[in-house]
Amino acid sequence: MTRASDDDLRLRLSTKAVHAGQAPEETTGAIMTPIFQTSTYVQPGLGRHKGFEYARTRNPTRDALERNVAALEGGPHGFAFASGLAATDTVLKLLSAGDHVICGENVYGGTHRLMTHVFERLGLSFTFVDTRDPAAVAAAVISATRMIFVETPSNPMMRLTDLAAVGRIAAQHELLFVVDNTFATPVFQRPLELGANISLHSTTKYLNGHSDMVGGVVVTTRDDLAERLAFLQNAAGAVPGPFDCWLALRGTKTLAVRMRQHDASGRCLAEWLRHHPAVERVYYPGLPDHPQYELACRQMSGFGGMISLDVGSPERARVVAESTRIFALAESLGGVESLIGHPASMTHASVPKAMREAMGLTDGLVRLSVGIEDVEDLQADLDQALKKAAAR
Repeated sequence: MTRASDDDLRLRLSTKAVHAGQAPEETTGAIMTPIFQTSTYVQPGLGRHKGFEYARTRNPTRDALERNVAALEGGPHGFAFASGLAATDTVLKLLSAGDHVICGENVYGGTHRLMTHVFERLGLSFTFVDTRDPAAVAAAVISATRMIFVETPSNPMMRLTDLAAVGRIAAQHELLFVVDNTFATPVFQRPLELGANISLHSTTKYLNGHSDMVGGVVVTTRDDLAERLAFLQNAAGAVPGPFDCWLALRGTKTLAVRMRQHDASGRCLAEWLRHHPAVERVYYPGLPDHPQYELACRQMSGFGGMISLDVGSPERARVVAESTRIFALAESLGGVESLIGHPASMTHASVPKAMREAMGLTDGLVRLSVGIEDVEDLQADLDQALKKAAAR
């Protein structure tokens, strides 16, 4: 297993982002971690090796990424995977047939699909609840419950879970508490310090930040979970290649500074959108009229660049999504470039329509991933698209 050093854990976050888990390469002194593009390692003798035997089990580039993200999250153990869903898949494999999971009803559509279409067939059961209400989480606990899984802020409704409150519930019932921290990143939210046992990310998103790789990562505070995760990582083999690890590691170096710009532009656009005549509702935890704004201020140190807005109808949503010139119509989020998407037909198409509508995820909802371009240009782009939609 890959462990962050005590020295790395003591650094402040921006310094961790640049240096944690990495040292100049021993042979040449290269300051950047090399891409160890190898599948196997020569061993000096039977039963003797230099810490590396086969690249599915360990790779030095992957080790550096795992140590780096673990240090950012403030946990000792990190594990990298081939995608965010591979990370979630591995976390769910900590459980056994017959176990029960309480999950937030508003999570990434791929997470919902993995749980209901794959793991239910393998004997796990899931109860999807509104995790904005800790009492609803507590009420869903049954004798078979083994895990609470939440995503906060949630995708795409920007719902928040009170991590400290749910962490207490998990501790009381001796449940694993897993938090998808992809939207907030460790720059703005610290799940492991608020009671979570596991924090996971799609490294495809903000951690990489450049839309040029796919990956996932899991960080845990518990040695026993780390031992099992290391076994599963090697046994199932859903690991990233060294070049993808290098791309993610390059991305984390600028994570803190990028997140500050995502946050500044996100706040500006959310406030402007709130008053736009073509917008019926804006979902952004940094707005004072967000119903969980107080919790956001208490639990998060920034609000990020993810905004959802309802424009009133699927027809208007289509016009907006297809009319922007800077915001690119594409899946994913968290890159330096701004993206726009239609959750009902894209990221959450696999979620039953009745469930989407019950949580407010209408066909008129549009999701923005605000990049790091000049915010005045982004505002002008959205304005022309919204005006075009309103004229229909």
